[in-house]
Amino acid sequence: MIEFKHVDKVYPNGTKGLSDINLTIDQGEFVAIIGLSGAGKSTLIRTINRMIDVTGGQLTVDGTDVMSLSGKAMRRYRRKIGMIFQSYNLVTRATAIKNVLSSMVPDMPFWKVLLGAFSAEQKLKALEALDKVGILDKAYIRCDQLSGGQQQRVSLARTLNQDPTIILADEPVAALDPVTAHQVMADFKRINQEMNITVLINIHHVDLALAYCTRVIGIRAGKIVYDGPTETVTQEILDEIYGGATVPTAGT
Repeated sequence: MIEFKHVDKVYPNGTKGLSDINLTIDQGEFVAIIGLSGAGKSTLIRTINRMIDVTGGQLTVDGTDVMSLSGKAMRRYRRKIGMIFQSYNLVTRATAIKNVLSSMVPDMPFWKVLLGAFSAEQKLKALEALDKVGILDKAYIRCDQLSGGQQQRVSLARTLNQDPTIILADEPVAALDPVTAHQVMADFKRINQEMNITVLINIHHVDLALAYCTRVIGIRAGKIVYDGPTETVTQEILDEIYGGATVPTAGT
């Protein structure tokens, strides 16, 4: 369970990224975080894996105070939290399977990393991860030869390979065409349902959030202005989240 209690984030320049966030996310939820650019969506999800430190309040994950962690305890904690980026963050000149295997590097002796000495068991696990996202046939193809959607699936497979309990996704389909975006969102939904992995997606396209996620959190100016089931989201609620601005959808 992820729990925010009166969490604030103030950046060094004085900008307030989050303001008095109170939020509980249970294991296995599939949550979309929506709002205007600069509203605090990325800040919110990046506090969970300590890419961004909170400056007030308390953030706990499974009862652990995240801000109390350091050193080995922090590394162990982060191993259970996968992170998916808009830009994929792959080694594009390496094959898909090598990118997936890279998720195992933190747990390996340095000499094995240096030699790329992955065991048959590790390779099989990496292949299984690629199979889970439907691109097993691309395992030995360089990532710079894959489409954007295929590269994002490699990124997702790499995350699955570290056996996470939580996946954080920061605009994972923003760079994809509408058809591919739907396919990748369907992958997230299936993984969430089949593996009971908590998924939090910071997403620009509201129609995709409503089509695939089960819960929506709307943020405006660092504050939560809506939190509820997807099916209860109305145009009036969207107007409050977006301040009357045009609500972004896939293709806009």
